[in-house]
Amino acid sequence: MEIPAINLKAIILVHWLLTLWGCMNGLPASFAWGNFSVLAVGVWAIGQRDSVDAVLMLLIGMGLTILTDIIHFGVYYPSESNTNSSDSFRFSASMAILSLLLKPVSCFFVYQMYRERGGDYNLNFGFPSVTRDRSAYTSIDQQAQAADPATPFNQA
Repeated sequence: MEIPAINLKAIILVHWLLTLWGCMNGLPASFAWGNFSVLAVGVWAIGQRDSVDAVLMLLIGMGLTILTDIIHFGVYYPSESNTNSSDSFRFSASMAILSLLLKPVSCFFVYQMYRERGGDYNLNFGFPSVTRDRSAYTSIDQQAQAADPATPFNQA
C-alpha cells in the first residue's frame, strides 16, 4: 500500500490556521511563539524545495512542539473546579488540541518528504552491526590477477 503524497503547503496551512485559532484566548504567548516559529521553518522548507535541512528542522521542531504543547495544556488548562470557562476559550483550546492531535500525522508526512528529498536519518545508538552485503568489497585475489606480472608496481 502506497502512502499518499500530502503537500507541505497544506500541512503548514492547516497548522497555521489551527494555531491561530488556538492562540485566541487562554494560552500563553510562548505557545504562539513556539508554534509560529516552527511554521516559519515550514515556510522555509516550502521555499527551498531541494533543502534536506529545512525539512529536517521542521520535523524536529514539530516533534518539540508536541512536547511543549502537552506541557502548555498541563500547566495552563483550567482545572475541573473552574467550569465557568467562556465559549471563546473552549473553542481556542479545542483548536489547539486538534492541532496537537494532528501533529504526529503531520510529522509522519514530513518525514516521508524528508526521505523523498534525499535525507537518510538512521538511528545509531553506538552498537556495532553486522551485515552480509558484500557487493562493495573486492577480493584481493581478483586484484592480483588483474595486475600484469611484468610490471608489478604499474611503472610506465
